[in-house]
Amino acid sequence: MKFVRFIMKNATLANVPKHVEHFAKFSPSPLSMKQFLDFGSTNACETTSFVFLRQELPVRLSNIMKEINLLPDRLLTTPSVQMVQSWYVQSLMEILEFLDKTPDNHSVLDEFVDTLVNIRNRHNDVVPTMAQGVIEYKSVFGQDPVTNQNIQYFLDRFYMSRISIRMLINQHTLVFDGATNPLHPNTIGSIDPHCDVTEVVRDAYQSAKLVCDQYYLSSPDLMLQEMNVNNRKQPISIVYVPSHLYHMLFELFKNAMRATIENHESSHRLPPIQVMVAIGGEDLSIKVSDRGGGVPFRKIENLFSYMYSTAPTPEKGEHSQTPLAGFGYGLPISRLYAQYFQGNLQLYSMEGYGTDAVIHMKALSTDSVERLPVYNKTALRNYKVSQEADDWCVPSREPLDLTIYRVAK
Repeated sequence: MKFVRFIMKNATLANVPKHVEHFAKFSPSPLSMKQFLDFGSTNACETTSFVFLRQELPVRLSNIMKEINLLPDRLLTTPSVQMVQSWYVQSLMEILEFLDKTPDNHSVLDEFVDTLVNIRNRHNDVVPTMAQGVIEYKSVFGQDPVTNQNIQYFLDRFYMSRISIRMLINQHTLVFDGATNPLHPNTIGSIDPHCDVTEVVRDAYQSAKLVCDQYYLSSPDLMLQEMNVNNRKQPISIVYVPSHLYHMLFELFKNAMRATIENHESSHRLPPIQVMVAIGGEDLSIKVSDRGGGVPFRKIENLFSYMYSTAPTPEKGEHSQTPLAGFGYGLPISRLYAQYFQGNLQLYSMEGYGTDAVIHMKALSTDSVERLPVYNKTALRNYKVSQEADDWCVPSREPLDLTIYRVAK
């Protein structure tokens, strides 16, 4: 029997490229926050969710698996990236096993939930493992603008795809495993239909303050204001995933606290971090302002680059006590969380003074629709970008002799 299973597994592995080609021909189907709520409402049908996911998950996996193969060969051959690829192949194979199973059998539905949980757990370390692959590549081959651009384009799409896949898995497993979260009894899966934004702000601040106090023995205070133009007497709440919002805010608070303390080492009093939460007819915005000295304008985009990091590189599984420990992916991943439901995260810095970080989100659940990467000819062209001559003068290349007034092109 073991030999038979071995033969069957190898045969399935051999068919993986064919399955990837097939499912990559389809575009992912983005869901709105309202649709997620409908899937998880009291009238939710586990069979309907099962039928949707067994088709949708292979499509999302296959679309991004096609793009992995477009990465530079030297990056693809790193042990870390090969490991990530193997995880995606195994997860795709496991979901494909349910294509021919009938959902009328309750044991099939239970097995599907168990499979999704295993897939989620398998992919827990995708971000640090892929980051390790980039580090392995940089340490041997260095950097160049074209490769940096390709890797940035891919990782934004790859991590966004991962966020979306985990969202689908979390919704199904949390809604249909029969358990409820005692701390958040009103959530539908991972979504809070009445997410209290200022409460999440305070939670994220307190967590960052704890880390900051442990490392620096002090931390700046929080000044929190809110503006609800729709109803000034009501607290601001929206339909959202609290864990996504917490992730973004925690990262921003860590950065703001570190900058504030290091910029005011000789001061007796730390300037507070000011947060403004405002909601209008379309948008909800959260501005986190610090007096941390700011960042030069030319370096702002580097803060969102996966190839640029000033953070120390941790060993996998290492839990450092430093507030900024990690691969330097905090801001780019946070921006993806904001963009996932059609929002954004932007930095506005004044060097010598401080930085404003603004999270934009959709105020209406019908406008909060998944932003998903799709593999097509347009995506393919982005991996074939070549370094062309700049059509603007570069200051460092200006002629030093001002008597030269004509330069041959």
